Amino acid sequence: MTSTVHTLALSSGNLDVTVEDQGHGRPFLLLHGGGGPQTVGPFAGLLADERPARVVTPVHPGFNGTARPDWLTDVPTLARAYAHLLDALGLTDVTVVGNSIGGWIAAELALLGSDRISGVVLVNAVGIQVPGHPPTDVSLLTPAELSALAYHDPAKFAVDPSTLPEAARAAMAANRATLQVYSGPHAMEDPTLRERLTKVTRPALVVWGESDQVVDTDYGRAYAAAIPGSRFEPLHHSGHLPQLETPTELLDLIWEFTETQMTRRPTR
Repeated sequence: MTSTVHTLALSSGNLDVTVEDQGHGRPFLLLHGGGGPQTVGPFAGLLADERPARVVTPVHPGFNGTARPDWLTDVPTLARAYAHLLDALGLTDVTVVGNSIGGWIAAELALLGSDRISGVVLVNAVGIQVPGHPPTDVSLLTPAELSALAYHDPAKFAVDPSTLPEAARAAMAANRATLQVYSGPHAMEDPTLRERLTKVTRPALVVWGESDQVVDTDYGRAYAAAIPGSRFEPLHHSGHLPQLETPTELLDLIWEFTETQMTRRPTR
């Protein structure tokens, strides 16, 4: 696994993006949620080790101590940055996998219509508005309260910040502050996204941990219903972060989805 910094030239200015790159084979862009890149790190390793896959995992600028320029304040802009990253890396037939706000970014990437993207997998994604099923405003929760809502088995996966070094606690606080910036004025919702998703032309798989109380299963089904031709797959014994609680089951779903798209793709 290698970690590199790519400088992307965007219309708003230059952007440095730290990227972990591992494995060989079919390319995957793996987008983390508000908990930071550590929430997808083990799954990236699993995918790269267990399948012929090249897994590219960027750190959203502002997370884990990375720099975020003042002009980068929303998910659509970040999605455009990652489209530039795929250009810079020269990747094609990319499957984009995003969890939580990473799923929102993946949805915006799908809407850009890049020829480099072959499909998207949204894992307990946020971003749309569903009447009666708003995403939980995690900024109002203590870490213990968030864990109780996010995990099927909080006792197994929750982290007690009081047991962490001061530097780690500061990093967690900084990540939460960055998440607030990207989540926008509507607390993890874009009032326009659900309608815009009808224009997605890339194949999509929506995977949902059924025990999620941050964004519930009805929210997930509404996400899938908004994307033409998408498939919805619930995961038992899993909450908001299936890549941590049920990684093998998630891996199987993602790989089956990717193989299906490969077999359906016309010969060039």
